[in-house]
Amino acid sequence: MLQHLSIRNILLIEQVDLDFGPGLNVLTGETGAGKSILLDSLGFVLGWRGRAGLVRSGAKFGEVIAQFDLSNDHPAIAVLENAGLGFEGDLILRRVNNPDGRKRAFLNDRPVSSDVLRELSQTLVEIHGQHDDRGLLDPKGHKNLLDIFAENQLTLEKTRKTCNTLRQAQNALATAQKQLELAEADKEFMIHALAELETLAPKIGEDSALDVERRRMQSAERIRADIEKGNQLLGSAETMLLDSQRWLEDVSGAAEGGLDAGIDALSRAMIEITEAQHGVNAVLQGLEFSPYDLEQVEERLFAIRAMARKYEVQPDELPGLLIDFNEKLRRIDLDSAHLLQLQKALEIARDAYRIAAGKLSERRQKAAKKLDRAMQKELAPLKMERAQFMTNVVKDDTAKPSPEGDDNVFFTVATNPGAPAGPIDKIASGGELSRFLLALKVCLTTRSDGLTLIFDEIDRGVGGATADAVGRRLAAVAKDTQTLVVTHSPQVAAIGATHFVVSKSVQAGQTTTKVTALDAGQRRDEIARMLAGDTVTDAARAAADALLA
Repeated sequence: MLQHLSIRNILLIEQVDLDFGPGLNVLTGETGAGKSILLDSLGFVLGWRGRAGLVRSGAKFGEVIAQFDLSNDHPAIAVLENAGLGFEGDLILRRVNNPDGRKRAFLNDRPVSSDVLRELSQTLVEIHGQHDDRGLLDPKGHKNLLDIFAENQLTLEKTRKTCNTLRQAQNALATAQKQLELAEADKEFMIHALAELETLAPKIGEDSALDVERRRMQSAERIRADIEKGNQLLGSAETMLLDSQRWLEDVSGAAEGGLDAGIDALSRAMIEITEAQHGVNAVLQGLEFSPYDLEQVEERLFAIRAMARKYEVQPDELPGLLIDFNEKLRRIDLDSAHLLQLQKALEIARDAYRIAAGKLSERRQKAAKKLDRAMQKELAPLKMERAQFMTNVVKDDTAKPSPEGDDNVFFTVATNPGAPAGPIDKIASGGELSRFLLALKVCLTTRSDGLTLIFDEIDRGVGGATADAVGRRLAAVAKDTQTLVVTHSPQVAAIGATHFVVSKSVQAGQTTTKVTALDAGQRRDEIARMLAGDTVTDAARAAADALLA
């Protein structure tokens, strides 16, 4: 419930503080007094996009504060939790507007974005008027209104979930089909490539090894002659060392040990020369190959490199490429089997959606008849007993699956017997349209979930007994839901539980709008003014007393 609204320096309002009560709150005043400023101010603090330049001329800033009393299960609490905002006690919204257009918003003195305010506003306040294009006049909103009346929340949620599952299944199948088509297009290429690679059977590191072997063979003839010469010299050196050792050993006794160190060194040298000969001979043996061997190595090396160029990889990546092609061919077979599973899953998801959407459609069909009957009961007291209100639920089999089901819902009316039915905004006059809207709100009021309902001149175009009937229906709505009514009808104003009057005055060349809460005597005078005009007569006061009674 909206408890308090405080406005500072907004348009023509310098300062206004309003305390609203439960039930029906009425705002009256002459045309142009500034009643719309109150709605603009409320919309501003709720984050709605409205007129620019709200700050009162000469003021440093404009400010609006709205205080709401929420029940423990009010839908606004879920919005606050999703936004990470704690909540205790009353909900106080404050929004400040600077003359340069900058705006700041606070929720219980914590900064908050306009997006959060707007999301909150949907759970706090609902405004209706003669030109209400968000509800009754907009066919796009008729389905939602019917679902609210039918209390279809659970069935709708089931339909949304099955629709989401269906779309996921459709996307998964489409993706798998595209991938399989691309893989199938490359299948013959991969089979051919796989055969080539399996025949070649390349190994990691083989290219480098073959390159080294090829270069060794190419240089073998050139280095072989030098190695053989060196080996011959080693043989000569060995002979010379043997001869030297024999000569020295023959005279070592006469030298009395003086040649022992030299002879030992020669022995070590002989060992080193022998090891050197073994190493050189091993190399010479390794250099022994036929021209056919070089041809084989080059042929293998060139084949590996040609294969690598063909598939645009490095030679050492060829073994991995063979594994990759094998895996892709295996995946094609697996994907074909997976595709069948996805097709089956799609059929299951489609059947689940059809069942959920079908149940939703059945509930809408039943609710449509119930709503039509309820509307007829409400239209009679509003002096429209001959009018017909019809809720049309038409299944659209050609449309794609929708989270809201397959139905198109639209309201039609016939205001006179025998007259053709048509769209409500084309058939009904201004006063009739207001009464249709009011009747619909009466039918939906028990499903308002803590909303404060605001009716902006919904009684325009009606008077007399019809205006009295409108007032009584508004009072009926206000029994369950706090209701604010901006009205020019004394019959409606007389039924309100709390009454405010909006007035405008000019002082020192500046226009100011004021809003005053009326006591019993003031309320009598205001209703008399509404009945009589500028000159309030005793007869008007008597008539006001009768209405208030």
